[in-house]
Amino acid sequence: VQLQASGGGLVQAGGSLRLSCAASGSSFSFNDMGWYRQAPGMQREMVATISSGGMTKYADSGKGRFTISRDNAKNTVYLQMNSLKPEDTAIYYCNFVTYGKYNYWGRGTLVTVSS
Repeated sequence: VQLQASGGGLVQAGGSLRLSCAASGSSFSFNDMGWYRQAPGMQREMVATISSGGMTKYADSGKGRFTISRDNAKNTVYLQMNSLKPEDTAIYYCNFVTYGKYNYWGRGTLVTVSS
């Protein structure tokens, strides 16, 4: 299984980006899908997750600004990020879980928010 993330880039504070992550090489469905991020010198942290049934969780930092969604037919997860802040600058990684315990990670996409 390979995860390919895209949509990162450079944006000014207050701007928006939409990240996408698609899985290939898989014939099975996924349980949770999610986005995590890691800023320089920081540990990786959860940004948002979405279950196979559509239940979502958000870190406090993104509540009201970020929206996670998924397309099960395409094995793709999205993260719409609005009102971006410089502190959102990080490498964003997608994560897919199968059979409740096997984790797959994308290679990450860089988001840079300028002030």
